[in-house]
Amino acid sequence: MDLQQMRYVIAVAETRNFTRAAERCFVVQSALSHRVAALERELGVKLFARTSRRVELTAAGEAFLPAARQSLEAADRAAAEAAAAVGVVRGRLAVGVIPTVAAIDVPAALRVFRERHPEVRISLRVAASDELTAQVVAGELDVASLGLPEGDRPQGVRARLLARDRLVAVVPEGHPLAGRTRVGLDRLAEETFVDFPSGTPGRAQSDQAFGAARLTREVAFEVLAPDLMVRLVRQGLAIALLPSAVAADLPGLVTVPITRGPRRVEYLVWSAFNPTPATTAFLRTLEEQGRDAETR
Repeated sequence: MDLQQMRYVIAVAETRNFTRAAERCFVVQSALSHRVAALERELGVKLFARTSRRVELTAAGEAFLPAARQSLEAADRAAAEAAAAVGVVRGRLAVGVIPTVAAIDVPAALRVFRERHPEVRISLRVAASDELTAQVVAGELDVASLGLPEGDRPQGVRARLLARDRLVAVVPEGHPLAGRTRVGLDRLAEETFVDFPSGTPGRAQSDQAFGAARLTREVAFEVLAPDLMVRLVRQGLAIALLPSAVAADLPGLVTVPITRGPRRVEYLVWSAFNPTPATTAFLRTLEEQGRDAETR
């Protein structure tokens, strides 16, 4: 059994298709199929149930997959550590960001990082803060940006506070609130809202503020993507509460400060357990980016 065979098995398991797995692994399909079949003969079990149209893991395949993934991750980590010992950063870097990240310029940081470390494989994932935290703890992500209600702290990870911000009301031009210099939560409670899904930290920022004021509101639309929120607001279907740094300069919309409105805090988080050379290098890049922003 070799590492390449395990890579092929994982690719087939994830794509559920030998042709797509071969394309992912940059190998002809016949060669991949041959190597997987050879591994099955070596193990004495079938890893996949196959028909002309379907490919599924067998019970033996399901049992084989977690250890195969761990073996590949360990091998990749060993190669990355060896390269780092002579000054070359390799391996993978998995970065998670919230949809409303504002405190760091992720594309700019990745450009600098990529120029310095072209041999690192980079993946980028967008999700809610609670999901990203869990993925960092599980080792599925190396670094993530979070947005949490003021008073909440990231748990189970190392964290660096990036910025604090206030949420503002985002309304279409011509809305009765558009001419206000400030608005209270009691007046906002009369409106229909689009907000992040219930139970997410992005939603909690607003819910906690209304709850503390003993006010209820109608959230008619729940979406994760801020651009979709903005489109719904432009159509006059609802108003939104967004961080001021995110809501600035939205064409066709007006932002209104909120009296005693919600606050949020952005954090950068990573695992405290033995970060990879790529993670350490990316954290260094973000730190440099922050220092550059402070001097401008």
